[in-house]
Amino acid sequence: MKALHKLLATPAACTPTLLRLTLGIVFFPHGAQKVLGWFGGYGFSGTMGFFTNMMHIPALFAALAIAAEFLGALGLIFGAFTRIAAAGIVANMLVAIAMVHIKFGFFMNWYGNQKGEGIEYHILVIGIALALIFTGGGNWSMDQAIARKLESGKN
Repeated sequence: MKALHKLLATPAACTPTLLRLTLGIVFFPHGAQKVLGWFGGYGFSGTMGFFTNMMHIPALFAALAIAAEFLGALGLIFGAFTRIAAAGIVANMLVAIAMVHIKFGFFMNWYGNQKGEGIEYHILVIGIALALIFTGGGNWSMDQAIARKLESGKN
């Protein structure tokens, strides 16, 4: 129980809440594309096929990447296991940088004059996610509610 409490402990602060909701809301459409086929996505089987056949990512890692985006976004929105959700998103971004985006440099393709997107978005996401790993989910998170329940059970 002590390890669970450490995982869920979070300050009663609004800053992590704002970061958590921002990252979760930004990531939800990406995850929904990959799992549900929403927002022009290919759904789970189409995304798995692309990751495994075209990018040669092992099926286990492809499924974990999809789960990190979809379940991680939901976890962040609700503040459930915020640190784990944020860590999954950091892992996704690091892999995306290494496998796809580093060759396009730093900048996003704002003006359509390069062949792909650079890494600036990914760095922002990693920074926000690392802040959440260090602080937890903040106010109005499931983590906070569970941590308080665990604390009250000690007395």
